[in-house]
Amino acid sequence: MEYIKIMPCKELEPYIHFFWELKGNPYEAQWERVYPDGCSGIILNLGNDCLTDNGSLSLEFGKTYAVGAMNSYKDSLIDIDTHLAGACLKPAAFANFYTYDPLNTLINDTVEFEKSNSFSANKILKQSFNYFDRFFWERIKNKNIPLQSVINDINVTKGQISIYELAKKNYTTVRQLERNFKKYIGLSPKEYANIIRFQNALHAIGKTNQDRSLSDIAFECGYYDLSHFSNEIKRNTGLSPSSL
Repeated sequence: MEYIKIMPCKELEPYIHFFWELKGNPYEAQWERVYPDGCSGIILNLGNDCLTDNGSLSLEFGKTYAVGAMNSYKDSLIDIDTHLAGACLKPAAFANFYTYDPLNTLINDTVEFEKSNSFSANKILKQSFNYFDRFFWERIKNKNIPLQSVINDINVTKGQISIYELAKKNYTTVRQLERNFKKYIGLSPKEYANIIRFQNALHAIGKTNQDRSLSDIAFECGYYDLSHFSNEIKRNTGLSPSSL
């Protein structure tokens, strides 16, 4: 499988993590698993039909799809003729380009976009990622990202912050925070914080060595104990920590 990432132009960096392109292995099909990261995205299918959402949806050639944030892992079948491209948007940045309210209706889901919101397959094939830069820059509705200060607080603490403390620090209520997260991200603030903590743990597991036990990582990442840590890793990946 061939997978590449391209950073957006400087003006789009506050809103878009990266653009990407994926092509299947020319010799065999394989299932590809994606873990929750708190982000939503946009996908364009440039190849044959591709099964996603754990096999429940077939992406059709030339069509563009909105992908909601996830609170569990998702499998897609990458066949030999699979060719996908898309954009990974930063949390809460979906509203800077599209109107889809509230985003919690998109959780763990992939939905076909209407033509007015869709990419041009011909243009992306001819102009590559330059087309994505122009497409998003021309569509930007406003430059203020909702919930940015709250998201920053969660990221800085690596997900180890209570929702009450988060609300107090940002001069709002827990109830208002819940409403805004479901509107602009789709996840609850607690779910988002748990995903950031999980991503931090995943990174720590990938860098671990014989001197660091899984219990040490669990404690460092704010889990109650090894059992809690293992359950959260399995819920988000379908695998045990030792299998990663």
